[in-house]
Amino acid sequence: MEPTRTALRTCPLCEAGCGLEITVRGTRVERIRGDRDDVFSHGFLCPKGSSLKQLHDDPDRLRQPLVRRNGVLEPATWDEAWSAVEAGLGRVAARHPRNAMAVYLGNPGAHNLGALTYSRALIRGLGTANVFSASTVDQMPKQVAAGYLFGSPLTIAVPDLDRTDHLLMLGANPYESNGSLCTAPDFPGRLEALRARGGKLVVVDPRRSRTAKAADEWIPIRPGTDAAFLAAIAKELIDSGRADPGDHVRRHLSGLDDAVAALTPFSPDAVAAYCGIDAATIRRVAHELADARTAAVYGRIGTCTSEFGTTASWLVDVVNLLTGNLDRTGGAMFPRPVAGGANTSGAPGRGHGFRVGRRSSRVSSWPEVCGEFPVAALAEEIVTPGEEQVRALVTVAGNPVLSTPNPDGRLESALAELEFMVSVDIYLNETTRFADVILPPPSSLERSHYDLALLQFAIRNVANYSAPVLARDDSAPDEWEILVKLGLIAAGVPAAEADVEAYDDDAAARDAQRATVDPSSPFFGHEPGEVVALISAGGRRGPERLLDLKLRCGPYRTSLDALLAAPHGLDFGALEPRLPEVLRTASGTIELAAPVVLDDLARLAERLGAAPPDDELLLVGRRHLRSNNSWMHNLDVLVRGKERCTLQLHPQDAARLGIVDGARVVVAGAGEGLDVTAEVTDDLRPGVVSLPHGWGHDAAELGLSVASKHSGVNSNRLTPADLVDPLSGTSVLNALPVQVTTAR
Repeated sequence: MEPTRTALRTCPLCEAGCGLEITVRGTRVERIRGDRDDVFSHGFLCPKGSSLKQLHDDPDRLRQPLVRRNGVLEPATWDEAWSAVEAGLGRVAARHPRNAMAVYLGNPGAHNLGALTYSRALIRGLGTANVFSASTVDQMPKQVAAGYLFGSPLTIAVPDLDRTDHLLMLGANPYESNGSLCTAPDFPGRLEALRARGGKLVVVDPRRSRTAKAADEWIPIRPGTDAAFLAAIAKELIDSGRADPGDHVRRHLSGLDDAVAALTPFSPDAVAAYCGIDAATIRRVAHELADARTAAVYGRIGTCTSEFGTTASWLVDVVNLLTGNLDRTGGAMFPRPVAGGANTSGAPGRGHGFRVGRRSSRVSSWPEVCGEFPVAALAEEIVTPGEEQVRALVTVAGNPVLSTPNPDGRLESALAELEFMVSVDIYLNETTRFADVILPPPSSLERSHYDLALLQFAIRNVANYSAPVLARDDSAPDEWEILVKLGLIAAGVPAAEADVEAYDDDAAARDAQRATVDPSSPFFGHEPGEVVALISAGGRRGPERLLDLKLRCGPYRTSLDALLAAPHGLDFGALEPRLPEVLRTASGTIELAAPVVLDDLARLAERLGAAPPDDELLLVGRRHLRSNNSWMHNLDVLVRGKERCTLQLHPQDAARLGIVDGARVVVAGAGEGLDVTAEVTDDLRPGVVSLPHGWGHDAAELGLSVASKHSGVNSNRLTPADLVDPLSGTSVLNALPVQVTTAR
């Protein structure tokens, strides 16, 4: 019998960041359970976390590169793969300008220390402005709203879940998603604790989700109207005399009068028919928020992936502000991330502010937002002839064929036209099957972990570092090494001469140099070489070296060594008020009246008079606890059981359309119709149908033996490619008009 050992790590599969206790025998994982001593999760674990063993052991997970030969992807050595990358990117670079290359960064990168610290090496090496990511089918509106208000797109106020007395939640279902842009292990348990201490949970959602079922009140809103509903709450707060930001906010606030004037059209009576919520309910919700001892409003993906996503996100903070709950214990507060961030470094309370549009996309002139273009524009950038037409694409941990707008298979057609494509991915999937080279990173258990991005949205100021649980094959590079070498080759360095260690040394030197010239840094005025020597002690390099510097320069002046000595994590305490030092606006105030947002409010006001048609059917998405976007459907332990990729519709709509539960129906939208099983349920408001996101594993030549048996349908086949929130470039995935008919 081989001896067993226990490894501790943070789960990297969603935003909750739960601690895991992993029992390992030799090189095999035997058991995964929640770490009861984790300072943040206290033993909580969802089904996804316990499936890390199956993900690691999945026989379909790629363990060596694939290279296309004679039209077929075949196993290759790493040297062969790098030679193919050099030849392919070299051909494109020789024929076309740099912007003929593009990169797409997928959602798992936000949970990946190596990707977060070294994706910049890839983007810099490509030298392209054509950067796309999953952000514009997810959270970008919240980032843009935060940027305009507070000066940084990562300065996001999160609900103080453990201390609030009243929570109004829109477009979020943390009982299934575990929370998002609000890092909180055991989100359901925290909501239950809120109710147990006498608080109130109100869920506003077109669908009676698991979270809505657990709430004190469910308000079934008409899809896509969250911004109008929030504007009406703000207007009622003003008109009833309940609007009071509090002295702690008022003295750091600008533009309030202009914002109040822009809200004039949005009385509860004016928005009631549009939202499908009576005016009396809107007034009551507003009064309860204002009258609660502490309260918070939390909006998530349902509010973001709508036509007015940025304005809805802005209004979440406006309502928190008007009720006096912004930057207040029990309200919506700003985390102080242990590894630092844009709002913990530099001069406190003032900065360069936020702006978009430093460049525009070639075809449709979409403005750049946070360094990237809308992913809805990716296909047109590939297929539209002209100077700087995209001819080569690099994807990293992403499956945009399933997760982004793709009416009539437009994106597949575009990918087939590329001159060269390389993917960094663990699977041969719906997107990577078009690649000429697939470079597989190690499994999650073979690499280190720190939630560099997600802990910026945590409801407590905590930090956990995880060393690799299992040893990586010495012949295979780590993910950060793949990204660095790929970037060097893209920059024109021959594969055989691409020195990853030299680049890593340069990256450490650059970060050290920045630390020595930042007055807020403990290394201000030091020699950069001294700093590099400190963080390189013991031969440390790569992401760990850069992380150590971030921790040392962070607000708590800790270190990676301190985290290694505390395997269950370090808790630096509950959130505390941070105004005004958290601000990075040019004025040093909360800038409430960004002209583009007020203009968008005027655009929204024009919609209020339009009555919905009697036969309206609007499509919304939905989440499931055992599903994680498109990339965890190949694990039998997660997909077994009742079919989940169904079209839910209300009994009234089913009766009107002559549809019975379990029947096959065709749902049609922007693209071709999808044949799917109907699920008749009163968990929706009438006029709403729901289809989950991330399915459609029916393409040929996939290496997904389990997912192909549970293929489902791709909801993004129904999504218009050109319908986006104009302020953030985020695709509109909710409130899409569709038609449903009985399948032949």
